[in-house]
Amino acid sequence: MKHLTFLLLCAAFMGLAFTNPASNAVVVYKVDTGARTLKWTAAKVTGKHFGKVTIKSGTLEMSKAKLVKASFEANMASLTVEDGGGNERLRGHLTSDDFFSTEKHPTATFTSTKITAKDKSGNFTIVGNMTIKGITKSITFDANVKPEGGKVMGTAAIKLDRTDYDIKFRSGKFFPDLGDKLIYDEFELEVSLVAAK
Repeated sequence: MKHLTFLLLCAAFMGLAFTNPASNAVVVYKVDTGARTLKWTAAKVTGKHFGKVTIKSGTLEMSKAKLVKASFEANMASLTVEDGGGNERLRGHLTSDDFFSTEKHPTATFTSTKITAKDKSGNFTIVGNMTIKGITKSITFDANVKPEGGKVMGTAAIKLDRTDYDIKFRSGKFFPDLGDKLIYDEFELEVSLVAAK
């Protein structure tokens, strides 16, 4: 009887050993780069501009319904302006050394360093390293990431200060008395991702 009990206990522990790791296994989902882009918005005293940047690659790593790691690489040379006339001229300026220097720095990257779940509805606070123009800064933002139909859907609004990345053109921090020529330092990236195994 004691021998049987011992065998049953061993079987139970073996079952736990083999089932628990699998249930908490991390699954890597690759971002569908053809379906999603980053939308950027920037403002100045006299108005605002917006456009898109394509995502070159990216992954969302999930353990069950919990996001454990996120990363993406953006193709900065793909930057577009979509808010009205003069778009090509503005695009040329934004890709120049006054702004994103896309010939020297064709990509921007983000990699998470810490992710904290805010609730059970897919809301997370993400801390990570954003690299633009070869300069890396730690940023924090909220995101909603959750499984849906065998894929993972993710959305976020990321606010960045362009001067953190040595983009000083018409910044009030460095050039006083700009008047209506001032361009605000903060810009926003609206992220909408779909990822699959």
